[in-house]
Amino acid sequence: MGLYLCVFDDDDEIDGIEVGSYSDFNFFREGVVASVENNQAGSVCPTLINHVDNDGLWTPEESENLLTELNKIEEIFVSLPPVDYNSPWKSEVAKSFGIIPKSLYDCFFDVDGEPLIERIKGLARISIERRIPILFQ
Repeated sequence: MGLYLCVFDDDDEIDGIEVGSYSDFNFFREGVVASVENNQAGSVCPTLINHVDNDGLWTPEESENLLTELNKIEEIFVSLPPVDYNSPWKSEVAKSFGIIPKSLYDCFFDVDGEPLIERIKGLARISIERRIPILFQ
């Protein structure tokens, strides 16, 4: 089962991200805990780490915190070496889009090969600007 993060304005979808599987999203969060939080889950990025990853949402207020956390994650991830992909689909997407990771940041992307951190930051910005939540589906 896959995780889809999205923002809707009434019944119209504004933007959405196919993250991959729940285990892919968990792999990303585990990387944050190990690399950004010194293995202290939720100590630096509580909005990202402490949120249940099933049907739920990030409110516009939480999106403000999330954006700050993602900026910190990006700052650290770009300075760390890449890791092996955790899912076979990532190897296929990387090959299709010519993704060659140079840092940990480059190892996390959505099913379309777009950088995951940047895509979630985009959803957070929309959530903040329009005062609507980011939905987990």
